[in-house]
Order: sequence, then C-alpha cells, then structure tokens
Amino acid sequence: MYLTRFWLVPAFVLSLITTTAKFTCAASPKVEVLNLRRAFHNGEHNAFTDLCRFGGNLYLTFRTCPDGHMVHPTASIMILRSSDGQEWDLVHRFHVDLRDTRDPHFLVFRERLFVYTGTWYSGKTTIPVSDYDMNKHLGYAAWSADGTAWNSPVMMEGTFGHYIWRAATFGDKAFLCGRRKPAFEITARGEPANVESLMLESDDGLIWRKRAVFQETAGDETAFLFEANGDVVGIGRHGTGKAAELLRSKPPYVTWERKSLEHRIGGPLVAKWGGHYLVAGRKTTPEKGPKTTFWWLIEERLEEFAELPSGGDNSYPGFVELSAGRALISYYSSHERGTDGKAITAIYLAELVIREP
Repeated sequence: MYLTRFWLVPAFVLSLITTTAKFTCAASPKVEVLNLRRAFHNGEHNAFTDLCRFGGNLYLTFRTCPDGHMVHPTASIMILRSSDGQEWDLVHRFHVDLRDTRDPHFLVFRERLFVYTGTWYSGKTTIPVSDYDMNKHLGYAAWSADGTAWNSPVMMEGTFGHYIWRAATFGDKAFLCGRRKPAFEITARGEPANVESLMLESDDGLIWRKRAVFQETAGDETAFLFEANGDVVGIGRHGTGKAAELLRSKPPYVTWERKSLEHRIGGPLVAKWGGHYLVAGRKTTPEKGPKTTFWWLIEERLEEFAELPSGGDNSYPGFVELSAGRALISYYSSHERGTDGKAITAIYLAELVIREP
C-alpha cells in the first residue's frame, strides 16, 4: 500500500462558454470549464485516466511509464484517492511482470472497487511493434473493499486473447468491452482490421464470459452506459481512420444497432449528466490536430461544448459528478513542455459546471 500525498496547485484556470444547441424540446446546457490544472507529472509518460466515487471518496487512476507510450514491461498503474478532488493520496500502485499495463478503468461492483487493466505481453524488455501479439493479451485487476487494502495483480479469467477496456454494471452483472482477433487467428501480428469487439459478462468482476459480438470488424475501445430499463448505449472508437459508432442494444444484448457519428473519438467516454448524454474523447482535425473534446449526444449527433487545452498524445478522459450541475473530469495530454523544452505527458483535472440556457 502506498501513502504518498499530492497537492494539486492549479497551473492555470480556463473558462469556456458554449454556444446553444437544441435537444428535442429544449436547449442544451451551456457548460463552463473551471479550475483546470496539471494534476500529476513525475517526468514519465502519464496517460489513460479514469475517475470514480467509492465509499465517500474520489479515486483517480492512470498509467505511468518511464519508457513512454508504447509497450514496455516497466509500466505500472497508479490509484489516487481524495476527499475533495484537490489533495490526493497514492493508495496503491501495481504492475504485472513481463507485461505492459495500460488503459486502467474503474468499476464499482458488489461493494468493491475494481481497477481493470489490459496488458500486452512484452517479456523482460521492450519489444518492437512488429512483435505485438493480440493473442497474448490478458486482463488484470486490482480490487479493494475499502479503498485502502488492495488485492493485485489478479488475473481475470476468460480474458486471455482479449484486450479489455471500460466496464459498466446493470443489476447483478458486470459488462466489459473486450476486443480480439476472430478465432484468435495467428496469421497477423498487431491489431488488424478484422478485430471484433465483444461484450463480456461477469457475476463477480473477475471471471468473464462472452455475451455478444457487437462490432464484427474494426472493433475498438468502447464505453457502455446502461439505462434504468437495461437498454445499453455505447460509444465505440471503431478502428483507425473510421468515424466512431453509436451503439444500442436491449437485453439480452444479442442484436445491436450501429450508426456512424461525425468524428473519430479516441478513448471514448459516455455518461449521463443532468439528464443529458455526455460524450468525450479525442477529436482530430487537420487544422488543430488531436484535441480532448466534450460533446452532448443529441439523438444521433454530437454537439461540442468544450475543447480542453491538449495536443499530441492526449485524451482518455474520466468523469464523476460532484453535485447537481457540477462534475470533475480527468484527462492526459502532451501539450506542455518541461524546463528542458521537451514535451511532457501529464495528467490534468478540471471542473465542469452546467449553466442553464
């Protein structure tokens, strides 16, 4: 267990006021971005964030690695805790031997806090991209009943050969996005275009089984949001160079509706906030390059309300509601430079406040 404290002193404050867009009968909320600050930087590559609330505290997780973005066995997952979103304690840090840990995500399930990480097999040293093998993927978890004492790394049964991503719950089941090569084919390394995305299901958060295939090709990072009646809404990245997909299904989640959205969305997030659907992730345009962006999802289109200071390697946001109309968000970016003039990759936090039209 780690008990390191971080004081988050705002690096800068930014306010953004959005334009008004229409829902079916009412205008979408204006949103102000407040208290934007660099939250963590240790001289390493810090990336892939998530946020949640558990047991009255806030939790922030991300990957840190001294060797950079790609697959390295030196990567580890950090889990920080805060009572107010300003001061944070490092309560746990873990890695997996011979594997690159990345893309950590929270799940609160059965009165436990889980942190899931997808891991590439690397061996003892960094491997070239040509040796990346999806069939050697394996999901690992850290979990805690109180947020202080942690069990990790715990291998997740049923995830071998699957690259796991965000999870969500409905009723007494947990659901997880996992992508894999069809029939675990061995003819191609890396992540080919025929990768499929699966919805995996679990009763305990550690043992997983297939529920359905929801993307037959160009499967990718997907976030799920369950409605009160069990219907699920998903935002799927859907491969390199393709527009993100809006995904919908009803129990038992065997049949899926898919519609292309206007943008590619890297590291997608979907949440319900103030009765509206919030989507976030990385948008890339020729004019601005990659930017961490927030949208309202209005029926089947995206209405942008915030573009955060970001650039280069960035996105993978987290979101947690603090109170009615107020939320905390996390993301990472490499738009700032250190004292040596070189780009740094750091973790950022900000608050979103709904200002009704």
